[in-house]
Amino acid sequence: MPKSRLRRRSAFTPPPEKTRAVRVGSPRWLVPLMIACFVLGLLWVVVYYITQTDYPVGAWGNWNMAAGFSLIIVGFILSTRWK
Repeated sequence: MPKSRLRRRSAFTPPPEKTRAVRVGSPRWLVPLMIACFVLGLLWVVVYYITQTDYPVGAWGNWNMAAGFSLIIVGFILSTRWK
């Protein structure tokens, strides 16, 4: 049976140069803004239901629902950017 060849390595391999780590993730303001939109939208809708169109903005009427749900939708859009 023939003998296999031995691999020859160089005596010294220098370590790779250290590179600065790149921050991968979301900005610091994203999560507080996302949670604020969720909470504010929920409170807007709940207050509208409880007060029977007097608050948050009485002149808007049913558009208060659109404003509350818009804030919640903005919260969901921001949550897709969260890493």
